[in-house]
Amino acid sequence: MSYYSSHRLRLAIRTLRQGGVIAYPTEAVYGLGCDPWNAAAVQRLLALKNRSVRKGLIVIAAEIAQLTPFLRQLADAQDAEMLASWPGPHTWLLPVRATTPRWLTGDFETLAVRVTAHPLAAALCRHYGGAIVSTSANRAQRRPARTALQLRRALGQQPDYCLIGQCGSSRQPSTIRDGRSGQLVRGA
Repeated sequence: MSYYSSHRLRLAIRTLRQGGVIAYPTEAVYGLGCDPWNAAAVQRLLALKNRSVRKGLIVIAAEIAQLTPFLRQLADAQDAEMLASWPGPHTWLLPVRATTPRWLTGDFETLAVRVTAHPLAAALCRHYGGAIVSTSANRAQRRPARTALQLRRALGQQPDYCLIGQCGSSRQPSTIRDGRSGQLVRGA
């Protein structure tokens, strides 16, 4: 990793640790992220998007272990299909622990989680030391940003920091599957 990108990565991590909201590239679009355990940061993120807390959010990680603080265990057959899809642009709705904050799950008993394949998003989670919130960088009902310029235009108020980089080649948001049934909820 170059000095420029490692320096920018450190700034993004510092922003997360200070309770800030960041923007960063993912497999398909720029995402907005924050510390999933910080209620004030999540509320700020939701306000930037004009999104209801009732809808729930996606949490991404560099590895499965970063998701375990949020999730209950699934059956082996379901785990195998999920594990085969990661890392990658595949989000799964999985049952949560009682300690998982409602500001992440919204009105649901599941949490949308993904082990990201995007190198910069994965590096962000790895160096941050945990999972982060990941929701598309756009106002509700508007097209998500794929570039830093589109990001500046997509939101009324800007995040605290933008980790500039290339989005992945995927043109569609991640697929979402129900981890209990395997049913496709969004995508393909």
